[in-house]
Amino acid sequence: MKHEKGRSFYIHTFGCQMNQADSAIITAILMDGGFRVAGSQEDADIVILNTCAVRENAVERITHQLQFLRGAKRRKKSLLVGVAGCVPQHLKREMLEMFPVIDFLAGPDTYRNLPALIGDAEEGKRPAALEFRIEETYAGIDPFREVGVGAFVPVTRGCNNMCAFCVVPFTRGRERSQPFSAVMDEVRRVVEKGYGEITLLGQNVNSYADPEGGRDFASLLRAVSREAPGCRIRFTTSHPKDISPDLVDAIADSPNICNHVHLPVQSGSSRMLHRMNRGHGIDEYLETVALLRRRIPGVSLTTDLIAGFCGEEDEDHEATLALLREVRYDNAFMFYYSPRFGTAAWKTLADTVPLAVKKQRLQEIIDLQLSISAECLQEAVGSVVDVLAESESRRSTEQLMGRTGTNRAVVFDRGGARPGDRVSVLISKASSATLTGVNQGVLPAFYS
Repeated sequence: MKHEKGRSFYIHTFGCQMNQADSAIITAILMDGGFRVAGSQEDADIVILNTCAVRENAVERITHQLQFLRGAKRRKKSLLVGVAGCVPQHLKREMLEMFPVIDFLAGPDTYRNLPALIGDAEEGKRPAALEFRIEETYAGIDPFREVGVGAFVPVTRGCNNMCAFCVVPFTRGRERSQPFSAVMDEVRRVVEKGYGEITLLGQNVNSYADPEGGRDFASLLRAVSREAPGCRIRFTTSHPKDISPDLVDAIADSPNICNHVHLPVQSGSSRMLHRMNRGHGIDEYLETVALLRRRIPGVSLTTDLIAGFCGEEDEDHEATLALLREVRYDNAFMFYYSPRFGTAAWKTLADTVPLAVKKQRLQEIIDLQLSISAECLQEAVGSVVDVLAESESRRSTEQLMGRTGTNRAVVFDRGGARPGDRVSVLISKASSATLTGVNQGVLPAFYS
């Protein structure tokens, strides 16, 4: 039953872009159920933590937030606290025992149940909906999106890869793809709302397989590019083993598909990649890198790296450093290995690398990558780049921040530009993370 003035809710989102997209879905479901969005966590009747379990520190952050909410609940007796997403799916009902402050739990496949779960929680039942639903893709739900420049469009959910270190198959279930027609419907809605950039999302987006007509990701990407000619198109995250020549051609041949590919490698050692069950070795990975750079001049590559995985030796670490020097990524997400309950590594591989060694190796990776990133950006000084303005700069309202098609952050003088504009910028300075430039003028809308 809907209520014109239902209880207010606030969602605190942790983790990846997929979680951000899920929060937009949750918001739409709750608003359709008669609830309303609160202006802040302090003003909310219901607080939902939408959680990520991939990294150990993400779980720790959630724990700290729940401790804070315990105090908030003492001050406001009617406050309801829910935890959604990957952490409750990972830890199950044990979370209710660990954290008495929690009133309800919802896994990634049960967001449609949230209005009913909240109703049960109001009666003191502490419900949990944590079953996997292989048919659930949330097709037909129009996510609630804040006004902005970019929009996320999920096209796959779950993952079948079973990498030894990763909890995603256990927290998001088996891989399933959105029907092609549902993706295109959402793309049309995004275009109608005036967004300038669309990011197609999935745990392994390039293994997309249309359940209606068998289309693969390259076909989907081309179709989205044609349907949204006035938008930039991005996608993440890719698995190296699923980068096909046809997909590379789709990027190369479509002017509004960004020349940036996130290509997680995790390690530069084929021996470690085998232990990680990544499905490829370094030779195959480097062949993919060569294909991307041959077909897409100026393509930028980013990656993920894990230091100190089970059994990693000094020579494996040195192989990772050598890979960084050879590929020269624009950027990388870098972590040291922490065992995750339920994964293949947790079950079958000994965590042999001492924490101090993991941290030392990680720091060496970070230091090298930062120097490479700075060199890559320095090479851009003096060039003119095409930037999609996203927001005001944090430092000054007289400056805007945006990104190039290669996903490089650029800060530039506002001039007559506004967020959402496509701007020509002359790069004048570079740091290890950001380019600074001079506004050369607003360009026409992208490719329409």
